[in-house]
Amino acid sequence: MSRPIILGIVGDSAAGKTTLTKGIAQVLGPENVTIICTDDYHKYDRKQRAEIGITALHPDCNYLDIMEQQLFQLRNGLPILKPIYNHTTGALDAPEYIKPSKFVIIEGLLGYSTRKARECYDVKVYLAPPESLRGKWKVKRDTQKRGYNEEQVLSQLRNREPDSEQFIRPQRQWSDIVISFYPPENDSEQSNGHLNVRLVLRPTIPHPDFTQIINSGNGNSMPSIRLELDRDMGKPVDVLEVDGHATLEQVNRLEQIICSDMPNLKNVCDREANPELGKVAGTTGETLKSYPLALTQLLITYHMLKATQISQEGMATKV
Repeated sequence: MSRPIILGIVGDSAAGKTTLTKGIAQVLGPENVTIICTDDYHKYDRKQRAEIGITALHPDCNYLDIMEQQLFQLRNGLPILKPIYNHTTGALDAPEYIKPSKFVIIEGLLGYSTRKARECYDVKVYLAPPESLRGKWKVKRDTQKRGYNEEQVLSQLRNREPDSEQFIRPQRQWSDIVISFYPPENDSEQSNGHLNVRLVLRPTIPHPDFTQIINSGNGNSMPSIRLELDRDMGKPVDVLEVDGHATLEQVNRLEQIICSDMPNLKNVCDREANPELGKVAGTTGETLKSYPLALTQLLITYHMLKATQISQEGMATKV
């Protein structure tokens, strides 16, 4: 039997990890995906953290050794007894017995914080929205779903900033793909459905051949989909940008590039069969469709299926 393929999605609180994860899992099929949040490895409940004066972002507030151990078990197809942190109550609930599915998605704050943990992933993603946008997302989420008021959330953001800077953002360097959703210039509404995306593609995994879109612009106009060479954290990378106002025709062209490279992606690329791709909550709670989000989810799905292919080929070679 082939082992599970493990995807990591790391980013600061309210960076969009759950939204990204949800679409990918639904496209791959819920029955094929096990989702684990590394917040479950907190040592202390919400009340204890306040008494001690430590944030959930600090490594000392988390059982990283248990996380490493259980990641290794999952990679080898073994079940785990996973702890549970209840975000609604802030309490530590009874552990849960989990058997890994064909795909495992690990999302949370400190997933790449140790070398042993990083070695367990097939694909590593880091979410890096502008801090101003992440702050708005966090206020909205925590006031609507976690029982906080706006003042408490803003205070929490200020108190967590030193740990975000020291422990969360440095994990960007270990990712294969850095994802940054950001509002277009002069867009006062900053609608989630119209956000642009900037994808930093490191040469640590084989990406689709996007070079054919380099000359897609006409004259001096800025094309809605751009590919360029850049440097990220001192290392050369490709950067793919997709505007939130890109047309369906432009998006379809990029989808074709991704899907043509993987025959088993054809079903995934059927828009009617996968309506969950690109779904995002609007500012007033309505459901919107974001092409940049859909393309990002499709690209990550491509990499998970590619990793499956590589893993199977490796096993066949050993046999």
